[in-house]
Order: sequence, then structure tokens, then C-alpha cells
Amino acid sequence: MAARLRRELGIEVDSIRGQYGEYKVLVDGNTVIDGGPTVVFGLHPSARTVVEKVRARLAPEAPSSSTMGA
Repeated sequence: MAARLRRELGIEVDSIRGQYGEYKVLVDGNTVIDGGPTVVFGLHPSARTVVEKVRARLAPEAPSSSTMGA
């Protein structure tokens, strides 16, 4: 997954081994994917889902309507 994030998003990625059954993806210290209890059974989020969530978290926020025209 780390290699795919590097390749598709061109970002630096740290891969840290967690405890058994733990699968989390963090961006700037904030969790964007938490595999939850299903990871124990080998059910990880899809690579597509992970890339989409990370991409969305990295995207600049659109200006809110309250700040436009001010």
C-alpha cells in the first residue's frame, strides 16, 4: 500500500508495523482509514479506497461561502 501511495500520489510514506489486527492510515497524524475488527479476518480496505481517502485528505479545502466575497 505504501508503494502505491508513493506511486499514485507522489507523497512520502512511512510504514509502521502495528499490533496484530491493526490497520490504520494516517495523514498528518489524523486517521483517514481504520480497518477495524474485520482486519483480524484478513479483510482490509481496498487499495482504491485507501488512495481515494488519502487523496481527499490531502486536497486543499475549497473556500466556504462565508469567506467568499469578503
